Amino acid sequence: MSNRMQTKSFQARPGKRFRLEDFDPADTGKYKSEPQAQAKLQENVQRLATYQDLLYADRSYALLVILQAMDAAGKDGTVKHVMSGVNPAGCSVCSFKQPSQQELDHDFLWRSWRDLAGCGRIGIFNRSYYEEVLVVRVHPELLANEHLPSLKKPDEKFWEHRFQSINDVERHLVRNGTVILKFFLHLSKDEQKRRLLARLDDPEKNWKFSEADLHERLLWDDYMHAYEDMINHTSTRHAPWYIVPADHKWFAHLTVSDIIVDTLKKMDLKYPSVTAEQKAQLTEARKVLEKK
Repeated sequence: MSNRMQTKSFQARPGKRFRLEDFDPADTGKYKSEPQAQAKLQENVQRLATYQDLLYADRSYALLVILQAMDAAGKDGTVKHVMSGVNPAGCSVCSFKQPSQQELDHDFLWRSWRDLAGCGRIGIFNRSYYEEVLVVRVHPELLANEHLPSLKKPDEKFWEHRFQSINDVERHLVRNGTVILKFFLHLSKDEQKRRLLARLDDPEKNWKFSEADLHERLLWDDYMHAYEDMINHTSTRHAPWYIVPADHKWFAHLTVSDIIVDTLKKMDLKYPSVTAEQKAQLTEARKVLEKK
């Protein structure tokens, strides 16, 4: 069995109508069990550490990883397992919760813009500006806090304008050296129920349970519609969405790691060349050190 995963099959093809029902959240590809996938995951973790070092040294690109999902889909666990080998000095994780008043006083992209990773770094957004076309779309009353001029009731044109703003910003970032990977962790409603019940049954996981999780679950169909429309409008050639089956956490971790590693490999990263002057300095430094 080849170790290479066909990650293209998880991509929402730009320009092609995307339907969530065409993606199985319980899919595990060619892997039949967790132990079978663990060796490949650990290999990817090591490769990612190597590529991160190259990314940091090359300083030509930044990598932005965006994770979006329903509650209990495993966003935190994905970060923990996939990024377990990277150097924290070259990686940042930002989680976007309820916006502050200062953030509400700016446009909806402003608070995410401040946390973008610089050249040579990996930035991870655990939720992101996409919340503004997901949770805000499901709860349009939240728009009243955003001080939007002359807004009464958001119509389809309003959301299309937001999609366009997102696409424009992402295109700008890509032009200027930020590679964007967007992952929707696709969890089934039944598996979410099982995980939420597990949080209730295990005292050590009780702290993870929030009454808000239950309330949002009741709006499952609204969220699925919002996700599907969002992906259809914002999966582009420069920043495509990947639909990651998330009913099996181990397969979600492996899939995300495969896509990140393959992306970094294609960037053809290199360590900086040493100039003749620098080589002379290194030779002189060696002479000095060997005398001591």
